[in-house]
Amino acid sequence: MLSRLVLTDVRNHAALTVAPGPGFVVLTGPNGAGKTNVLEAVSLLAPGRGLRRAALGDVARSDGPGGFGIAATLADDVTLATGALAAAPDRRVVRINGAPAAATALAERIAVLWLTPAMDRLFTEAAGGRRRFLDRLTLALDPDHARHGARYEAAMRDRNRLLAQPTTDPDWLAALEAQMAQHGAALDASRRRTVAALDTALAAQPPGDIARAQIALDGWSGTADGLAAELRVGRARDAAAGRTLAGPHRADLIVHHVDKDRPAATASTGEQKALLLGIVLAHAELVARVAGRAPVLLLDEVAAHLDPARRAALFARLAPVGQVWMTGTEPSLFDAIGSATWLTL
Repeated sequence: MLSRLVLTDVRNHAALTVAPGPGFVVLTGPNGAGKTNVLEAVSLLAPGRGLRRAALGDVARSDGPGGFGIAATLADDVTLATGALAAAPDRRVVRINGAPAAATALAERIAVLWLTPAMDRLFTEAAGGRRRFLDRLTLALDPDHARHGARYEAAMRDRNRLLAQPTTDPDWLAALEAQMAQHGAALDASRRRTVAALDTALAAQPPGDIARAQIALDGWSGTADGLAAELRVGRARDAAAGRTLAGPHRADLIVHHVDKDRPAATASTGEQKALLLGIVLAHAELVARVAGRAPVLLLDEVAAHLDPARRAALFARLAPVGQVWMTGTEPSLFDAIGSATWLTL
């Protein structure tokens, strides 16, 4: 959990300091007050581009001096800091305990998961969104997942550029494919371990107010040697397509609504929200049990469309999970929450 959060020139916040306690952290205020901006700042303490997937330049305060900073102290006194300098607004800077670090190293210190209104149609959009969601779940159980993902993507970009040239160096291609194969097989194995463990946890959930999901991973699966061979054989095909057509970057997370016995993509918007929430809660409990630390949960406007009874049931389910940051326009939405850190913006 975070014990201190300091924002400097982040979105609409020129300077903001929060001292959150354990359990619930509730941010309230009118639309446009910057509640989601605070959640985005917390999400940027983990590897990746945060809950909005925004460019670094868009995170900096528009009327500020350029650049931004996010600093946090964890409950074990580890300090994390990230941001961008005005002189290099597109280059992310990360420090852990004051020392420079790679963004992927953040996963060893903190796991952050989120639900936002923009994710409401996760099950009906392109597979890329579901892959990113699964990778966030996997990262909480396997901090090395971020490193494998970054190196796989970098090697694939280089291979695609090389294949687009009139002539290519076969030895260089083979080296890139070997790197893709090594990290791609690790990505696939880690994802499949996460899906198997989470599906077991979901199956153990009792029927209740939160929809039950069944999940599976669809797409490429295999060994490093097998992927290297596929890439080697597929060079001409991939060159013609302008992209790599085999590998774990083509995987998809398949979600089924157990109670309605139907694919999540055909469920109503409300049912899809409930399925997504059920997956995140089951995952948070799984991480706490397996990894010994609960992820920080960021729930943006999650209570707004629930009736009072379902809100109370949700808060009761969330209470033992860990540190949960929630936003809402009205404090009355959280009447049943009990003890919490409150921040009015």
